[in-house]
Amino acid sequence: MECEGLLACFHGLKELDKECFRALVDAEEPLTVDEIAEAVDRERSTAYRAVQRLLQTGFIEKEQVNYEQGGYYHVYSRTDPSQITDDMQRLLNDWYAKMGQLIQEFENKYEQSDTSAPAAES
Repeated sequence: MECEGLLACFHGLKELDKECFRALVDAEEPLTVDEIAEAVDRERSTAYRAVQRLLQTGFIEKEQVNYEQGGYYHVYSRTDPSQITDDMQRLLNDWYAKMGQLIQEFENKYEQSDTSAPAAES
């Protein structure tokens, strides 16, 4: 598994999402959705959906840029890698704890069944 596979593994991100993330990592400055779409050779609306998924997972950040004469636009940049890794470690720890709890519930449930079942007659 490549390290980018963690993006899909932890958050179910698609190949396009990973491409958009890579475009932001490779960029020297924040990008607009149009610039991201151009970098991944996709329609703006398709890139926008990928950007929204990346925002929801916390892999990228959005910033508003204001025009002097009024109005604004948004640019996107990658989140600090240490913050992303901390979030993924927290998710992994939560998952591990939940699996441990479920395993214990399984043991408790079926251990009780064994002790409460009547003995088979010979």
